[in-house]
Amino acid sequence: MMRRLSGTSFLLYLLITLSSPSKGADTLTLDHPIADGGQPLISEGGSFALGFFSPTGSDSRYVGIWYNKISAPTVVWVANRQRPVTGKDGSLSVAANGTLVITGENSTVVWSSPSLALSDPVAQLLDDGNFVVREADGNPSDPNSIAWQSFDYPTDTLLPGMKLGWNMTTGFNRQLTSWASASDPAPGEHTYGIDLRGDPQLFVWSGTRAVWRGGPWNGLQFTGFPQMRAFNVLSLQFVVDATQVVYVFHMINASIVSRVVMNYSGTVRRLVWVDNSKIWNSLWYAPGDRCDTIFPCGPNAVCDTSKSPLCSCPQGFQPKNPTNWGFRDDTDGCMRTTEVDCRNGTDGFALVSRAKLPDTSSSTVEWVGTTLDQCRAKCLKNCSCTAYAQANISGSGSGSGSGCILWSTNLTDLRVFDSIGGQDLYVRAAAADLGMPGMATFFTERHNDEGTEAKDFDLPLFHLGTVADATGNFSVENKLGEGGFGPVYKLFSTRRSQGKLEDEQEIAVKRLSKTSAQGVDEFKNEVVLIAKLQHRNLVRLLGCCIQGGERMLIYEYMPNGSLDSFLFGDQFILSPFHVISNLHSSLIMRVFAQIQRRVVC
Repeated sequence: MMRRLSGTSFLLYLLITLSSPSKGADTLTLDHPIADGGQPLISEGGSFALGFFSPTGSDSRYVGIWYNKISAPTVVWVANRQRPVTGKDGSLSVAANGTLVITGENSTVVWSSPSLALSDPVAQLLDDGNFVVREADGNPSDPNSIAWQSFDYPTDTLLPGMKLGWNMTTGFNRQLTSWASASDPAPGEHTYGIDLRGDPQLFVWSGTRAVWRGGPWNGLQFTGFPQMRAFNVLSLQFVVDATQVVYVFHMINASIVSRVVMNYSGTVRRLVWVDNSKIWNSLWYAPGDRCDTIFPCGPNAVCDTSKSPLCSCPQGFQPKNPTNWGFRDDTDGCMRTTEVDCRNGTDGFALVSRAKLPDTSSSTVEWVGTTLDQCRAKCLKNCSCTAYAQANISGSGSGSGSGCILWSTNLTDLRVFDSIGGQDLYVRAAAADLGMPGMATFFTERHNDEGTEAKDFDLPLFHLGTVADATGNFSVENKLGEGGFGPVYKLFSTRRSQGKLEDEQEIAVKRLSKTSAQGVDEFKNEVVLIAKLQHRNLVRLLGCCIQGGERMLIYEYMPNGSLDSFLFGDQFILSPFHVISNLHSSLIMRVFAQIQRRVVC
């Protein structure tokens, strides 16, 4: 969403004297300090200026950097934000050791940079807005020659090339801090930065209270920030190594002027200058909606702005306090419908698509060397694991990502997006609570080949080779999910000759795990029972495959949810006796027991 902002709503009135820059006007030397009311420094390309200014509605004087080519005066950095100069006797100079010094009335020092030990220092304003101190014979484009730089001490604005985040060697944290008000650049209560706990994330804090979470980086963007990549004028980079954890952006088109601002009102914004209109446009801002505020729905709940009410429970969970939920108080969140049982190996995972991943402050992460299937296996082996997701989805194709994030606590601050953004999250759930989602297009007739063990079945049999081909040999790309029975796959729309595949239907294939304790005889009995359960509200078994040691069930696709949701959902309650009345008497007790146990095959 683009939002138009008036320049006067957050910009400053600069009380400065501008004149044409002369040669060397970008450099401060021992012999040439800057006096209040004198000529400011102008960067070599003319993009930025540095000098004294006063905010709108204030007589206090500050040394700052602002855009030089933009008609609406916009300050991006302030040196002495906590201690202004009173009157117009201020001066900015560089000391013999390279320390920058701002003095006020009677040469009183009101601000200085950290002490340096240079022999022939100069301070230079670069055309990217960075103010650097170096030796006079040093190369300003060489980072190793810079002894001090304003980019290491941001105020409320992030410019292209600036680093937001941590120097892991020194422990120094670069974060944006809002102004106190539109007329006071003193540090305000709102900050924007990176939290290092668990898998690092972007946060906005109000004091010490988190008010917005951008989620972890997934190789393309921060998962709670789908707008980051909605505009193709930016190049985004997130670096995590032994020396730093930083976020940096660059402009693909250098002629476009853009910045990120932590506003004194508590919102962080991406702004772009529209020269024709002479205004700053807001490309995105956060928090942006009701689901964007921190922890809007309580533990294990999902926030979705496209739904009313906003909060719901994922598959396998139910409101912890149904009465309060009825009054739209969902702060208690969700609890498991059925407790998982790690010991019997039947737990599965419910898929939450387009998700802003839950808070990763307590998660563990492996960035490389782990596939999604390996990540799932790690979660299953850890009885305390509650969910998993891929850490890096920047691969070139589906399923080509890497890395693994594992959660072992309640899932908090979980939301889904209605269109762009987000990624898949797999939430651990008991087998009894996992339904049969999925769809595919497939064509079949009853087929009996050597080795299919088809003697006792009065329903279509699928050839193993046909199913394997249609699922891409059971590839990860065609895997829809996994329950206690085993994985569920989708099929390609394929038509074959010689009558092997005919009637077009939407179906899903459930493949029995080879580690299951269920034998072939038990499997056959289950298939016979399910095949006889024909009811308008029951998912229909279309066939199976027991060739080559495989045991697979082929179901029709249920577009409106699982069998469990039809039997036990709020909108439709199916009486066990309603089902029993349609069954052969020899099946009555078995069917009643199955429904009472809420077993979905």
